[in-house]
Amino acid sequence: MNILRKIWCRSFQFILKIAMPILPYREPKILDSYEQLCTILKENNINKILVVADKNLISLGLINDLENEIIKNDLEYFIFDGAVANPTSQNVEDGLQVYLDNKCQGIIAFGGGSTIDCAKAIGARVVRPKKSLERMEGILKVRRKLPILTAIPTTAGTGSETTIASVITDSETRHKYAINDFVLIPKYAILDANLTLGLPPHITATTGMDALTHSVEAYIGRSTTKHTRECALESIKLVFDNLLDAYYDGKNFMARQNMLRASYLAGLAFTKSYVGYVHAIAHSLGGKYNVAHGQANAILLPKVLKMYNRKIYSKLKEICLYLGLCEESTSKEVASKIFIEKIEAMNEEMGIPTKIEEIKTEDIAELAKTAEKEANPLYPVPVLYTAKELEKIYYEVCNG
Repeated sequence: MNILRKIWCRSFQFILKIAMPILPYREPKILDSYEQLCTILKENNINKILVVADKNLISLGLINDLENEIIKNDLEYFIFDGAVANPTSQNVEDGLQVYLDNKCQGIIAFGGGSTIDCAKAIGARVVRPKKSLERMEGILKVRRKLPILTAIPTTAGTGSETTIASVITDSETRHKYAINDFVLIPKYAILDANLTLGLPPHITATTGMDALTHSVEAYIGRSTTKHTRECALESIKLVFDNLLDAYYDGKNFMARQNMLRASYLAGLAFTKSYVGYVHAIAHSLGGKYNVAHGQANAILLPKVLKMYNRKIYSKLKEICLYLGLCEESTSKEVASKIFIEKIEAMNEEMGIPTKIEEIKTEDIAELAKTAEKEANPLYPVPVLYTAKELEKIYYEVCNG
């Protein structure tokens, strides 16, 4: 990358870091039950609620307890069941129509990160009826308070219940982009491990590695704070200590609860400290080929860490020491290798592949440009790379 471009990127990131203490970051209020949520809704004179979910969760009956509590409290609810993995702008518009047609006053997102992202974007369109999602891409383009939004995650990975981001794919162009605004942070969240019991092992694995990627990218970036580093480290340890237990025993309540906690902490960390090239590349693949985000992150994480090389040796050793994987006397290079190999071993044990078969070599140049545009200048990555340099990662994970 040429020197002027580097100066621009690092200056942009430095200004954001300096501004961080005065920016309106907040955490959602964690509620204990659906009953408490309904009480809050009634206290705020909210009588009609849009529930955003996906058909699969509804068919499994996971949403029944929420529905029963809403009915018990004499509240009206309207389900939008069109939430999908990698939600599209059309999904959002469809959900918005349900909200408007039924004169809803609040939103409950019940599902994984994609569902929560979809609900956030619906809320953004409610308060910005004349502004397209595409025009809200980037930072602070919503700027209006959303209807009360409650997130109830049913997977442990995205941390979307804590974040300022909603990631959407354009229905026409397949361009995947993030809308970032503090108003998108849900007002409330319910973290109930019972909702994650029995998740399929593959979903457990990929969502868990998604949480790990959030924490690692937040920790090794250049815009950390004491709080984000603490959140990231605790999250990483929770993943290392609990993910395999949850993978092998879907009914292990404590492992599930700890993974929800890991996901939440990871969300707190990367909301302030951002992510990096792993996410930028994964988003390009999700937009182009609908590759599952968590799986893409899991495959890409060790490869991008190796690409950063010695620039992250010190931070990876700090992580290793925290996890008890090395000694103070262990060299930084060796500690980094231990950590990366641990990630690769977890991937292998959980059956996560090392390649992404959907990638077509003729698309790589354009994919790399998309990733570079997302990452620079926003993400405070350890090393700045050009699109041409990022192409190496695509070729490394490409089956072609």
